[in-house]
Amino acid sequence: MRTTTRLLSFLVVACATTLSLAQAPAAASATTIESKAAMCIGCHAIPGYQSSFPEVHRVPMISGQSAKYIVAALNAYKNGDRKHPTMRGIAGGLTEQDMADLGAYYEKQAKPAVADKPAKEPSAQVAALLQKAACVSCHGANFSKPIDPSYPKIAGQHPDYLFVSLKAYKAEPNNVVGRSNGVMGGIVKQFTNAELKALAQYVGSLEGEMQVKPQSRFR
Repeated sequence: MRTTTRLLSFLVVACATTLSLAQAPAAASATTIESKAAMCIGCHAIPGYQSSFPEVHRVPMISGQSAKYIVAALNAYKNGDRKHPTMRGIAGGLTEQDMADLGAYYEKQAKPAVADKPAKEPSAQVAALLQKAACVSCHGANFSKPIDPSYPKIAGQHPDYLFVSLKAYKAEPNNVVGRSNGVMGGIVKQFTNAELKALAQYVGSLEGEMQVKPQSRFR
């Protein structure tokens, strides 16, 4: 009788252990989008937050950015086409599904769509620069409706970030600074840094769909 009781107790424990082990992978793999975005909010969800690399500038707004662009940008950091030690370290640990989830999450945080025509007209100098750069041919109406979703919305983006980004396409190849993109590289090399800054200031002054959306812990 005692042997039978012990055997039954052993079988119960064994079954419970097996069930727990079977359930463990499912529990471990359950990752919420909030946990995936936790690594982003420390910079991108703080109004006025600035990066000090490669120079002091506000970190870009990503709430409201195109999902496919976010994925393309993260992949560029991951494979080294964009040189930025912090972002490469973050992107390197993301799967394609992680990137897709983050892109969809931030795309849904867009402000209402803006009009096709900018409310603020550029100066004659900036109008000539815009025409020479043909920015609208890729970034679309009001620089908020890219012709390809893997291209960024840029209207209303922080001007200092836009300026740093544009200069990155001119940087000589190295391990920590610069961006590799044949089209953008060819465009920005036509301009002086002063001209790039004028472009960035105008585009950044426009109304856009992006925003800094503070998380509750930063409000």
